[in-house]
Amino acid sequence: MGKTYQRIDGRLREFIEGQPVFFAATAPLTADGHVNVSPKGRSGTLAVLDELTLAYLDFGGSTAETIAHLRENGRITLMWCAFEGPPTVVRVHGHGEPVFRDDPRFTELLGHFPPEADGAGLRAVVLVHAERISDSCGFAVPFMDYRADRELHAQHFARKSEEEFGAYCEGKQYVGTSIDGLPALPLPLPPRPS
Repeated sequence: MGKTYQRIDGRLREFIEGQPVFFAATAPLTADGHVNVSPKGRSGTLAVLDELTLAYLDFGGSTAETIAHLRENGRITLMWCAFEGPPTVVRVHGHGEPVFRDDPRFTELLGHFPPEADGAGLRAVVLVHAERISDSCGFAVPFMDYRADRELHAQHFARKSEEEFGAYCEGKQYVGTSIDGLPALPLPLPPRPS
């Protein structure tokens, strides 16, 4: 039977921090808007900041739907599944905000992540303030073996200079504006703090 929790600590925190992948779900306010679910899985890019706050690094990609939805309404759910060990699914429903490169908090937030997690293509840090924390059975989640992170994403962006990454973001159709026409990543991309 599922339970709700007052905070992210102990066994629950260990479970979250031990998973190699999690999912972020957001949606616009409009009823005909596109719901978005994104897998996140680069090692070291998720941090539990305190008992009610998490953060993850947001890198360049095909779109910026999560950022757009958070800018519009802040609603977000993070989900982790146990692909090995006891069957468990954990969800954190909350309010999220993208912290962009020109925000004074950006550098401080980066300090919560291992240096090797930060890399080329970093657009923002997503802060998530938990409002509901729960688990449920993962009886239908299959067993799967984790082998390693895929290196393709990090390698792709490592080949781009900051100027090339900025041009990449400006050239993508749904990065500055979402699929539903919401403001997404601020463009031109603010430079990284030095």
